[in-house]
Amino acid sequence: MNTNQTSSRGDARLGKLASLAVAFAFATLAASAAYAGADATFAPALTKFTDFLEGSGGKIITVLSLAGGLIGLASGRFTLSQIAVPVGVGIGVGTGVPIVTSVVTAVI
Repeated sequence: MNTNQTSSRGDARLGKLASLAVAFAFATLAASAAYAGADATFAPALTKFTDFLEGSGGKIITVLSLAGGLIGLASGRFTLSQIAVPVGVGIGVGTGVPIVTSVVTAVI
């Protein structure tokens, strides 16, 4: 290899490195701070869904679950899940939604 080929390869590498450095510097300067939870795109949907589950919707879900358990009892077969599932659904709807929303909106 002669020195011209070695020199041209070094110049090419230096050019690539310089272009990457310029791109990195531009990206660093153009980037803005991102905060988790600062985006309110889905806030209206979250509010409606949370209100639904904490209000009459959660009660309807619990009553339907209880009705399913009572239908199972009326059919003559008894399992513990016919009692435990409606209780779990009621507890989950009543306390689960506030727990999840407080964890998701926590400031860390």
